[in-house]
Amino acid sequence: MHVFITGASGYIGGSVAAALVAQGHAVSGLARSEETARALREHGIAPVRGTLDDAAVLADAAKAADVTIGAASAEHRGAAEAIVKALAGSGKTYLHTSGSSIVGTRAAGELREEVFDEDTPFTPSPFRRARVAIDNMVRAAPGMRGIVIAPSLIYGRGRGIHADSIQVPWLIALAKKAGVARHIGSGDNRWSNVHIDDLVALYLLAIGKAPAGAFYFAENGENSMREVCEAISRMLGQGGRTQSMTVEEAAPEWGEGAANDTMGSNSRVRATRARTELGWRPAARSLIEEIERGCYAAEAEPGLNSGTTM
Repeated sequence: MHVFITGASGYIGGSVAAALVAQGHAVSGLARSEETARALREHGIAPVRGTLDDAAVLADAAKAADVTIGAASAEHRGAAEAIVKALAGSGKTYLHTSGSSIVGTRAAGELREEVFDEDTPFTPSPFRRARVAIDNMVRAAPGMRGIVIAPSLIYGRGRGIHADSIQVPWLIALAKKAGVARHIGSGDNRWSNVHIDDLVALYLLAIGKAPAGAFYFAENGENSMREVCEAISRMLGQGGRTQSMTVEEAAPEWGEGAANDTMGSNSRVRATRARTELGWRPAARSLIEEIERGCYAAEAEPGLNSGTTM
């Protein structure tokens, strides 16, 4: 099988690519630079030079593949449209990556009770309407198998070129800088989460078994941001202490959007369909265990910067 991946040098796409290569599949990946192209080749991935704005490049690469995976940007409508148009009538598969923030609620670090599975109706916030519109376009695309996976907070070491997730390294970097782990508001806001290895397993199952129009959340538990910060504090030898900050204080660290829509929001989902339809059985250790048992030891070392990918 030949799989074309946008984001093959990133955290999600790179981890999926590594698993596919290990299984003996041919994998090609979008490369914006020669440096990225070299890195892809070193990982057994054939580079396709171009960007998400190069509709013709994306179309040709998708047509040449059996399966296309979009893992570079959840909100680049032009790239998704180019792939959907290219695959119309082909019967081929396009697996698009979204995110559980589509059901997120801005809460300045406070708890919201709403929990969603794939069948729970919701109205996206103004900040996620464009993403949901892309998800719906992919799922409804005629003459092809459009699938959407919406991961929750992802943790663990990636298996590809870029090994680092986003949120946990951000929190570690800030805790090192401030001398104490910091969360927005009370930190009672909760996010579902999923280990990168379990997420990769879900992608592989979806490629093999998901019907056209399928939508899956990806989660295996949830934690409050304060619980995550307490675990980071213990890992860093800060005694489990945490400190509150406002969204306004957090914005210079992570950006206004990330402070509101990720670090201070709630995104509580249940991956019901992934388990019942695909037989997905996540088995990796929990987020708190992953932090406390040294997965993020490199970020904890003095003088080392945490890597992130968007």
